[in-house]
Amino acid sequence: MEKGGKRLFSLSTLLASFFGAAMIAGAFSYFNFKFSEYKFIDFKEWVFYEKKDIFHPKEERYIVVFFSSKDAQSVAKLSKIDLNIPVIALDYYNEPHPNGANIKFLRSGTKNSLSFIQRFNIYDAPSIFFIKKVKDSLYKQDSMIRKLDNLDELSNEIQTL
Repeated sequence: MEKGGKRLFSLSTLLASFFGAAMIAGAFSYFNFKFSEYKFIDFKEWVFYEKKDIFHPKEERYIVVFFSSKDAQSVAKLSKIDLNIPVIALDYYNEPHPNGANIKFLRSGTKNSLSFIQRFNIYDAPSIFFIKKVKDSLYKQDSMIRKLDNLDELSNEIQTL
């Protein structure tokens, strides 16, 4: 069928709609990937305990250290660590530990801990990453998650980030 000398359905129309749809799908996928690249944590929804009290973050940035207290030297090394950014230490086994000068040891329930591990895709301990305050109790992951071979590397890694 032709109308006014042109075909209603042409190859260029087909290709234009295909490329248009592909561009929209590509843009959606890119922005979805970029938004999910770094995760958020809302301390109102995810309850962590500092000793017996609920932890309420006050600083603009934190270093999050996910570690295992089954490594006998981990707690001692973390307690003595002195960095210019406050540290939040989350123990895989949720053991209570006394806070250090610039470090807070946090605990939570099993469901919360597993959700944290899943949200941030943590596969190894010790691992570290930064979080930055977005508003009130909402923090955004501000770096890639780095696996440390041991906690002695922590201050060296912080210097390179």
